[in-house]
Amino acid sequence: MKKIGREVLFLKTNDRIPRNGEGSFIRLKDGRIMFGYTEFYGNDWNDDATANISVIYSSDEGETWTQPEILFRKPEDAWNLMSFSFLRMGNGDIGAFYILKNADRTDRIMLTRSSDEGESWSEPVNCLDCLKEADYYVINNDRVYRLKNGRIIIPTARHTVLNTDRDFTPGVICFFCSDDDGKTWYKTEAELECPFPSNPDGYEEPGLYELPDGRLWCYIRTSLGFQYESFSRDNGITWTAPEPNMFFSSPCSPMHVRDCGELTVAIFNPVPEHILREESEPWGRTPFVMAFSTDRGLTFKKENTFFIEDDLTNGYCYPAIIECADGFLVAYYHSDNTDVCLNSTRITKVKYDEIEVLK
Repeated sequence: MKKIGREVLFLKTNDRIPRNGEGSFIRLKDGRIMFGYTEFYGNDWNDDATANISVIYSSDEGETWTQPEILFRKPEDAWNLMSFSFLRMGNGDIGAFYILKNADRTDRIMLTRSSDEGESWSEPVNCLDCLKEADYYVINNDRVYRLKNGRIIIPTARHTVLNTDRDFTPGVICFFCSDDDGKTWYKTEAELECPFPSNPDGYEEPGLYELPDGRLWCYIRTSLGFQYESFSRDNGITWTAPEPNMFFSSPCSPMHVRDCGELTVAIFNPVPEHILREESEPWGRTPFVMAFSTDRGLTFKKENTFFIEDDLTNGYCYPAIIECADGFLVAYYHSDNTDVCLNSTRITKVKYDEIEVLK
């Protein structure tokens, strides 16, 4: 299998910053690309450690980048801000979504908007205000999705907190929707629950992609050896029972799917957990591949699959994708020769002329 892409930026960790990652891109109206991501600081890299949202800019299609600056600071009484997504709103605003992570695990999914291309931002609002119960809702970076009809959907996995030792119930997939460009939100009745009691993780970290035949595709991280999938024919209100997608074999690691030019790109770790894995393979999240669909996600083929990372001593996960003038950019965690996957961020640029399916 051929390896494609080249590094254009590596956001390394250091003694002050133990983790950089889980970001999202957006194209500004002046042509620049903005990349926002979670920057942890202090001496702890775990999900409940201290972190803000930082941002960098590129004026040359991702070839060079500005120095990081803080975009959103966490409130004093919160653990951190993380799981960041940009979205161009229907009225032209930039929407910025993130988890506000609290010590009591009543995390919130927040939305703030900018009408001046990121120079100033509105007061954040809680997209989970529609809820009566206080559970732990997980979203991934770069996952807030707008349908062709304008509906915005936040795919989440709900976990109930069992105790102060951070034990949770298995994940159940839920969907939060807005039909008024983010002003109000509601939770649909649909919930996708894993039917296997022996699976402690349940269904986790869902993503969405709208297919050309009108179906909405939900792809789901599992520890069952594959990405599972469910489909909706009514714009996310009702869903089919999840089943494994046999093309997308996977460890317990998320996949991501986005359009780039004529292609639909799916990025994932293709090797499930097995007894012969080397301990040096961080969390089993290696290698990292991208599969290309030429029919807008209806089919993917082995011959249209390429390595983005083939060094098995490192791990890679949580990608974000954006199209650029001559290809696309992918940002993702890179373990940087440590045993921790959630470490540094690499931004790789893939040019269309590298992709044999287009030739």
